[in-house]
Amino acid sequence: MVNASPDTPPRRRLRPTRRGRLALLIGAVLVLVVAAAVLVPLLTREPAAERTRSLVIPEGWRASQVYKAVDKVLGEPAGTTEKAVATADLPLPAAAKGNPEGYLFPATYPVTSRATPESLLRYMVDTAVERFGADHITAGAQRNGVTVYETVTIASVVQAEADTASDMGKVARVVHNRLAHDMPLQMDSTLNYAMNRSTLDTTTGDTKIDSPYNSYERKGLPPTPIGNPGEQAMTAAINPTTGSWLYFVTVAPGDTRFTSDYAEQKRNVAEFNRNRSDG
Repeated sequence: MVNASPDTPPRRRLRPTRRGRLALLIGAVLVLVVAAAVLVPLLTREPAAERTRSLVIPEGWRASQVYKAVDKVLGEPAGTTEKAVATADLPLPAAAKGNPEGYLFPATYPVTSRATPESLLRYMVDTAVERFGADHITAGAQRNGVTVYETVTIASVVQAEADTASDMGKVARVVHNRLAHDMPLQMDSTLNYAMNRSTLDTTTGDTKIDSPYNSYERKGLPPTPIGNPGEQAMTAAINPTTGSWLYFVTVAPGDTRFTSDYAEQKRNVAEFNRNRSDG
């Protein structure tokens, strides 16, 4: 160490005054407050909002179509959602016997990263059970002498058969009238369901297939709904339009003919066939 010369005056330490110490303390506090104001929001900031996709289920879709749509939106292998039905613990009515057909309510559903086939199926069934369990649905079914499950089945036929929403009430009346007269429904939509297709061209051979959904050969309603009806079809099923019709055919788009006279029905069918032949 080098000693200072005895002639060198001793250095004086600078000591802050009381006011100076107070200023330094306030400054330090301000620095801490500003740092906290900047850091706390960074530490506690919530993650960015998750992007939610949508799954649209149109009215009248069959369960098989719904399963494929769920697989697609979730990026699952084909058949995953259909297999999930067995373990999804869906709150279906006892009459459904575990088959969700008719209870996959048509709507637009949000799909988050946490969605699974089971959660989406349960969402749809919960919605249907809530809607179909409404008092006016139960009262309408009782008034028509059928169960709520049978009403859903009727609504599914109405959804598949009606050319326009305004025709739904009349189609529902034809169904109820045929049931009341112990007549087979003879609906092409039930055959299409049995054959997993959708077509206006029904052959005589088609009407002879061995299936519980062959409403040409078997009387009464099909054993399950043949699709998933919307609210308009359900409203028509519980409040069918008043009329004595037993037959109908859509001879051209927007032109559906209803009648209780078989001879008139044959003429209407002939017109339908001519229109189909003319392209």
